[in-house]
Amino acid sequence: MPPLYLTEARRLPVERQLRLTWTDGAVDTVDYDVLRGFCPCAVCQGHNASEIVFHPPQAAVEITAIQPVGNYGLSIVFSDGHGTGIYRFEFLREIAAGLPPDG
Repeated sequence: MPPLYLTEARRLPVERQLRLTWTDGAVDTVDYDVLRGFCPCAVCQGHNASEIVFHPPQAAVEITAIQPVGNYGLSIVFSDGHGTGIYRFEFLREIAAGLPPDG
């Protein structure tokens, strides 16, 4: 199976969702608050987390910036100033499918 890549990540501000378009033709949407709650950074998940934990945001957040990280992930900055986590493509796909991410 060929590697999975994003071809587009588009903010949908009215819906407060991120639309993800994949090389396999799939299109997913994920709520901003879900993305923020599953932030993969060490502050949110710990340095040696074996299980990803959902931490609901304290208030509704917006996405203020999105940047690619190599050929494997995205850096997402939220309106609460949080933005150090790298969302691997596989991790985003799991979140979008409603699966608990495996870390």
